[in-house]
Amino acid sequence: MSVYKIIELVGTSETSWEEAARNAVDRANQSLRNLRVAEVTKLDMRLENGRIVEYRARVSVSFKYEGEE
Repeated sequence: MSVYKIIELVGTSETSWEEAARNAVDRANQSLRNLRVAEVTKLDMRLENGRIVEYRARVSVSFKYEGEE
């Protein structure tokens, strides 16, 4: 039997939502093992003076839980 844990991350980028999502997954991959699925759940932008300064992607990432069985 497998168990998976799901965490929520927010990736950011100055250029695109796609890059923001990729940044979230890349960062998760540096500290977690056995990543399985990433789902973009929300996209938004940070604005300053009416201009886009940052794209943000909220991403749910699942990975195989390796606790005691």
